[in-house]
Amino acid sequence: MLHRYPKRVTVLLLAGLALLIAYPAWGPAVFGESSAFFMEKLTLMLIFALFAVSLDLLVGILGLVSLGHALFFGLGAYTLAMASPDFSAASLWWMLPLVMLVSGLVAAIVGLLVLRTKGIFFIMTTLAFGQMLFYTVSTSSMTGGTDGVFIMFRPSLAMGETPLIDLDNPLTFFYFCLALLVAVYLILRALTRSHFGQVLDGIHDNEHRMQALGYATTGYKLIAFVVSAMIAGVAGMLAAMQYGFANPAQLGWHHSGEVLMMVILGGMGTIFGPILGAFAYELLLYFYEHLTNHWPILMGLTIIVAVLVLPKGIAGLLLDPPGRQASLLGRLGGGKDNLAKGKQTSASDSDGKNVGKSVGEVSS
Repeated sequence: MLHRYPKRVTVLLLAGLALLIAYPAWGPAVFGESSAFFMEKLTLMLIFALFAVSLDLLVGILGLVSLGHALFFGLGAYTLAMASPDFSAASLWWMLPLVMLVSGLVAAIVGLLVLRTKGIFFIMTTLAFGQMLFYTVSTSSMTGGTDGVFIMFRPSLAMGETPLIDLDNPLTFFYFCLALLVAVYLILRALTRSHFGQVLDGIHDNEHRMQALGYATTGYKLIAFVVSAMIAGVAGMLAAMQYGFANPAQLGWHHSGEVLMMVILGGMGTIFGPILGAFAYELLLYFYEHLTNHWPILMGLTIIVAVLVLPKGIAGLLLDPPGRQASLLGRLGGGKDNLAKGKQTSASDSDGKNVGKSVGEVSS
């Protein structure tokens, strides 16, 4: 997989980005007094999109399905909550590297253990580690137990005494999350198209062959696991900044399952697909929650239908539109008909020659 996409994908992604950037212009006109609420909803979608992109590096690129990825999401949230001062805002200059460092170190330790397994065993071991931290946090008085920990002040971004951006402002925080998502997307795009990314694709397709070629596949998988966890940790930190607290639910296996559904819905292994999947999932969730109290049934049915109808996710519609598929099939069908006609003509000519030869032999 070369991860080279048609120009229409880039055009559509840029159009979506422009639409998000221009939200303050069209949001109030479309949503009226609810525009502030929907901006916060969009911010949450951006955070979950970042979380989904991090999982896609494991599931889509490397081929490792994890049900414990929420471990790193919740770890980022709790790192922010526990490391923040009680009566002042922490500096983002050191908080962001701290969250990435903690998530990366824990991922390195967990990865050394879980990467020894494959398939269903990898799924179960990641689930086990995630649930271990979930129950540890839920029963610990240091982390607030099941109530979680409140964050009184969002981290600040300043140069000395001069604030650079005001993250307490919802619009500024929205743009900050958008900028981080774009930056991570570009980094992962460059990573997947590099030699390192090609090795990950090779491990996904046939790990034994890559080992036979001399690649230390465990090291490559561990690096990808750590990078994925660090991005998930940043997403968890942003979620804690958005909610204003860290809660054990952010570590639960159901949270890992939700983000996995976003990846599947959007399209695995594409990087941009999980972003679309996160937006689609949250929009469906908002619609179903306001439609009925039994919204989980509708959401489950939607995911099942999406998997059956769109095996490559929403991204598959952009990479290979149905109209283009029909045109290609038509061309292939026409080519086969022409080939069959050619064979029939050749056969007729051959039969004619044989008949003529036989008549000549009889005449002589």
